[in-house]
Amino acid sequence: MFTGIIETLGIVTEIKKEQNNLHLTLSSSITPELKIDQSVAHNGICLTVVAIHETNYTVTAIAETINKTNIGNWNVNDEVNLERAMKLGDRLDGHIVQGHVDQTATCIEAYETNGSWHYTFEYDPNRSNITIEKGSITVNGVSLTVVNSEKNKFSVAIIPYTYEHTNFHTFMAKLNQCKLMDLHQQRVQETVHFFDNKDTFLGFRKLLDCAVDTQNMQIYKEAIDLTDWKEKN
Repeated sequence: MFTGIIETLGIVTEIKKEQNNLHLTLSSSITPELKIDQSVAHNGICLTVVAIHETNYTVTAIAETINKTNIGNWNVNDEVNLERAMKLGDRLDGHIVQGHVDQTATCIEAYETNGSWHYTFEYDPNRSNITIEKGSITVNGVSLTVVNSEKNKFSVAIIPYTYEHTNFHTFMAKLNQCKLMDLHQQRVQETVHFFDNKDTFLGFRKLLDCAVDTQNMQIYKEAIDLTDWKEKN
């Protein structure tokens, strides 16, 4: 598990293809602290350290990872956002991030506005993924809050520190970046699909009207709000 708070940037120094796998070597300031078999998020993608040599270390991406992310488009000298797995007991400054990419998105707009940066991303709606206004989302491993959520688009705003200390400063329009939904949004999405059955949807609405407290109350409420919106539109 990760938090979406980037520790440092790594630089891709070598890329080797072996059958369906990619072996990527990176240089990073945290390399001396890494261990073989350690999980590290690379632009939000959870990869395992398989080799370490001085200031460089190597990770391997299998076909499933290559197909679901933009890692196959990485080049030597690219900057990569890095975060080591969270420790139990640490402060959760971002949100819980699994390191499993749902799909890629394309940056279609990026501009500075009064000291912050605004980015809009577009993604393929055929994958049935959704975003939720004010919900947490991870883009290239960075924990962010969704604004202007639309059918197959969403926007985020970042502060200057994030712009300077992550690879967001390298984004350009039409450049594919990894998009991760956080666990909460995934559960809302699954619930919305569950509510596609009208009888099930009405039954859960009646249950919620009587409920006093439940662990999943917020998830169900957001799913119902979104289902109501889908019916009206």
